[in-house]
Amino acid sequence: MLAPRTNPAMLSPFHVAFPVHDLELARRFYGETLGCPEGRSSPDWIDFNFYGHQIVAHLSPEEAGVAQKNDVDGKDVPVRHMGIVLPRTDWDAMADRLKAAGIRFIIEPYIRFKGEAGEQATMFFLDPSGNAIEIKAFANIEMLFAKQPQRWRTKKNGLDA
Repeated sequence: MLAPRTNPAMLSPFHVAFPVHDLELARRFYGETLGCPEGRSSPDWIDFNFYGHQIVAHLSPEEAGVAQKNDVDGKDVPVRHMGIVLPRTDWDAMADRLKAAGIRFIIEPYIRFKGEAGEQATMFFLDPSGNAIEIKAFANIEMLFAKQPQRWRTKKNGLDA
């Protein structure tokens, strides 16, 4: 099992809340499938430790699963998504874990920009309520916030990807 990143000296934890249609399914998916330790909970929400960050599944069936997509590198990427950047060895382990759990990927694990400055491994999948999750790993973590070259931009912006 992958160990969550919990050293607050190394990161500033973010907090994100998202809707789910079933808290028990969320508990199993985030707790068991993704390996996120559970924090506080109530009949209406559950906190999870998502690699040192606080994510909160809120029971809100009417809002769960709403998805708009944009074209990125010729793939339909969910506009509303959350995710985490992992070290490559952890990313590989998570990809194997998700495949073993039978998770259906929106975007199968693959490498973007292979051999280029922004090389990154990425994968997209949905939780049981239809919330999109991206997990990625950079070949060079220092490229995480690098400005993108022209070729990275999408056709939607008037440029070829």
